[in-house]
Amino acid sequence: MRSVYQSLLLSLFVGALVAAGASGQEKSVKPGINDSFQNPDVQDFVERFEVESREVYLHREKIVAACGIKPGQSVADIGAGTGLFTRLFAQKVGPEGRVIAVDIARNFLDHIQLTTREAGYRNVETVHCTADSTELPPNSVDVAFICDTYHHFEYPQKTMASLRRALKPDGKVIVIDFRRIEGVSSDWTLDHVRAGQEVFESEIKAAGFQKVHEGAEFLEENYFLIFRKQTNNAPSE
Repeated sequence: MRSVYQSLLLSLFVGALVAAGASGQEKSVKPGINDSFQNPDVQDFVERFEVESREVYLHREKIVAACGIKPGQSVADIGAGTGLFTRLFAQKVGPEGRVIAVDIARNFLDHIQLTTREAGYRNVETVHCTADSTELPPNSVDVAFICDTYHHFEYPQKTMASLRRALKPDGKVIVIDFRRIEGVSSDWTLDHVRAGQEVFESEIKAAGFQKVHEGAEFLEENYFLIFRKQTNNAPSE
């Protein structure tokens, strides 16, 4: 009985934390982190993002395979940037599916619209998000993909709450981000990425998600996590 009672108390406590986090006021966790995306030079970012020296570009095909994307699904590429994964997902979901490229920079979205149309994809659309919301419609997404972008969320609680609303009941979130380990990670990572995996996981769980998988052993600089939308202990929406 004691263990059951303790589990009940813990469940109630976690639920209270989640509800408080989703509804309370939240300050920017890293002001200025998105300044470079106010008016980005797209070609400059293409040269930085779509090169073999970038781990997620080098292993892009393996990453897409690990996501388990199926034909006909609706996939949101959160922080789509230059559209690298948007284009790959467009192939996977096929003409009956759709890919929603979400980004805070209109320049990137314009580039994605142009390049996907040139490539013949008619299943891609774009959404201009804000600093604290994905701006996605409710119950519209099967899979949300967040690659090297979560650390750019200035308001992670609010952003993840908006994403949770956008996911279908069985929707999943895939998060890839940099391993931030003191004494191991590069100086750039330690300075640029505000926290490590444990902190980011706790934030995502507090937003109403459950981690169901950790994998992609082929990645060294990044970790690969899959979360599912929880239906119990959900934040107040």
